[in-house]
Amino acid sequence: MAPPLVSVPMKKDKNKKPSLVLTLSAAGLLIGAGSAAYWLLSQRQPYWSDLLVGANIIPGDALFAVSLTTDPQQWQQLRQFGTRETQTELDKNLVELRDRFLTNNGYDFQKDVAPWVGDDVTIAILAPATASKPAPKPVTTNEDAANDQQSMVIVLPVKNPEIAKSILAQPKTLKQGKWIDRTYQGIAIKQNQGQAGENFSAALLDGRFLVITDNPKATERAIDAYKNKTSLATTGGFTENFRKIGNYQPFAQFYVNVPTAAKIAAASPNRPLPAQVLAQLQNNQGLAGTMTLEPEGIRFKGVSWLNPSSQRVLAVENKAGEMQSRLPAETLMMLSGGNLQRLWGDYVLTSQGNPLSPIAPEQIRGGIKSLTNLDLDKDLLSWMKGEFSLSVIPTTAKQGSPDNFRAGLVFMVQGSDRQSAETSLKQLDDVMRNQYQFQVQPAKVANQPVVNWVSPYGTLTATHGWLDGDIAFLVVGAPITDKIVSKPNNTLASTIPFQQTVPTEPNPTNGQFFLDVERTVKNFPLPTLIPNQQTLLDATRSIGMTSAVSDSRSNIYDIFIGLKKVTNSTALPSPGSNKGNFVK
Repeated sequence: MAPPLVSVPMKKDKNKKPSLVLTLSAAGLLIGAGSAAYWLLSQRQPYWSDLLVGANIIPGDALFAVSLTTDPQQWQQLRQFGTRETQTELDKNLVELRDRFLTNNGYDFQKDVAPWVGDDVTIAILAPATASKPAPKPVTTNEDAANDQQSMVIVLPVKNPEIAKSILAQPKTLKQGKWIDRTYQGIAIKQNQGQAGENFSAALLDGRFLVITDNPKATERAIDAYKNKTSLATTGGFTENFRKIGNYQPFAQFYVNVPTAAKIAAASPNRPLPAQVLAQLQNNQGLAGTMTLEPEGIRFKGVSWLNPSSQRVLAVENKAGEMQSRLPAETLMMLSGGNLQRLWGDYVLTSQGNPLSPIAPEQIRGGIKSLTNLDLDKDLLSWMKGEFSLSVIPTTAKQGSPDNFRAGLVFMVQGSDRQSAETSLKQLDDVMRNQYQFQVQPAKVANQPVVNWVSPYGTLTATHGWLDGDIAFLVVGAPITDKIVSKPNNTLASTIPFQQTVPTEPNPTNGQFFLDVERTVKNFPLPTLIPNQQTLLDATRSIGMTSAVSDSRSNIYDIFIGLKKVTNSTALPSPGSNKGNFVK
């Protein structure tokens, strides 16, 4: 999933707490995926992480934030997932961050940090302070330059204030430059001076939180947010939506500020966002998630919500969850949704004129009109108001079957008006017959009437028909129509991989996704979409997702990634060596 930090292992085991940078480095991995989050120390439920550590300190306009556990057992569990290659890549990031933040500055995590740090730490990236201003001003001073840079804020909860105070009062000697003391709004700040490329500042807030930044102005912004109550905790919709995804002892939590990210993208000289797209994105407020480690993989619970002041509202309609019972057990991939017409309307609303959209709505409409002479909205989507699915079903090779038909692509949709649907399908038959010279042949499969489109070369290319009177289907590629028309005894829904991968919550749902990664990669070549894709695929067994509309302003998601495990996983190298024990 989905798509492309900082790490700090530590927690329950008080005798072993890995390096702060270790935890800070895996945060780097999560940030690369695009995530951030927070957990408030004063939770209403003492044993559940409703919110993110430092949410009352991180400025509300932060681009994103990610909270990471400091429990060494969870970090060790993470390192056991995947393959040797993925473990090596993770270890590389952990070691680099550990050395940058601790070892290179003379600190040892177990000795200097573990005695006082809490169970989770949060890393946030702040947008440039000048990003919210209407017009950019020339950068003429060092202060202006600092304001025009993104900066990082690290919030470490303090369990033992006395030890934390003593370390802050007597920091290690710098290799270059010196430490200076200053105050801001009555808060003592320790920051370095004269060290090229490093501008660290540290402040202890109320003896409960140690705040470390890479920019003196970022420290002041964090103090302002804390004292003036302009932090993430007060951002519209943040608290109520974050609590929808709370989980016991999460490995990580994250938050992404959509409108702030959109403003920065709009100002980019490379791919600026048009004004209308920026206005559309302002309707969205946040995306947040919780990551937990399970015996067979990683689970993400996510929520996205609209800006409280947005005029847009969501239709609370969750009517999916049946298509997997119509597909055979051997199905490799299934994507389903509750209302295709509404999904298209939402896509048009958020994608029209957006250069970052995969395909512009106008291109899709134009392409269908050019190929079939049908109007997408009037002739097709007008009767596609029910549940739909798109699936890939492999076929057993038969003598004489061409090599490129090793699987069939199956589209199903529940129709709301069969008469209109029949009219559209007849038009399609005429186009295939007259414009493309296909043979359009009525036939029967499992005693059910279907229509076959046969190419001029005699190869069965596509089949369409009806299931149970209101489910229209179209099969393209391999002739696997019999697998769905004959109502399979062993359905996809009944298989162990599907049941162990696709979450059962939220229920009811407005959509699900399932991909058997192992079988798909083994039998079919996949296009390269992300860096190191093959390494990630080799580490993954399956991916499942279930989503729902939570209320008129938010959607919730549950995603599970089934992972392989490394046998006899090695320990993370100790500082200054290529081998050693897990960060001591």
